[in-house]
Amino acid sequence: MNLVIDVGNSRVKVALFEKDSIQEVVVVEKENLIEKLSRLITKYPVEKGILSSVVMLNNQFLEQIKKLTPIFILSHTAKLPFFNRYATPITLGLDRIALVSAAVSNFPKKNTLIIDAGTCITYDFVNQQKEYLGGAISPGIVMRYKSLHAFTSKLPNLIATNPNHYIGNSTEQSIHSGVINGIIREINGTIEQYKQEYEDLTVVLTGGDINFLCKQLKNSIFANQNFLLIGLNTILNFNN
Repeated sequence: MNLVIDVGNSRVKVALFEKDSIQEVVVVEKENLIEKLSRLITKYPVEKGILSSVVMLNNQFLEQIKKLTPIFILSHTAKLPFFNRYATPITLGLDRIALVSAAVSNFPKKNTLIIDAGTCITYDFVNQQKEYLGGAISPGIVMRYKSLHAFTSKLPNLIATNPNHYIGNSTEQSIHSGVINGIIREINGTIEQYKQEYEDLTVVLTGGDINFLCKQLKNSIFANQNFLLIGLNTILNFNN
């Protein structure tokens, strides 16, 4: 079995794969990761693993993981199942690399736009020839709420809520309308922009805010909470 570890900005997701099938997914705090991994490795016959992190991890922490099981640390030198046409490949986030890998594995010979709605909202496009061309990065939901509060003297820091109407009749409703409707229009507009050039377009939505957003989007999309984990498993198999 394959062990997949995704260390994000705010949490760690761990998954066990039997070939291409997810057997279990757990979310843990970083300080509890070693203990949780020990339990999972006892429970499952893990043969190899992969770790991806968007934050810096110290060597001691990595060595603890390596003692538990053979682990492949994802980096920009890894072999990838697509052709990377990004102008600055070393600066391309490992999470975005994993998402594109999942796209070419799950939707072969398809023009695919992957939208990851998390801390940031990332857009990544890979064409029918498995060429990754790039995409876009914009602030996520929480970041937009926090920025309105942080860069003004009076606007409150709110929790994401669907607005009652597109015309906000209070300051709070105006903020909800601006943030949520703004994001929905951004995502729908981006999808339409890609469709103008690529008629046969597959769209995938993933990330922490997937459940909050997917019902409000007018376009036909594939929603998959574990798309990044699938991509990491794809890369692990591709490098073995």
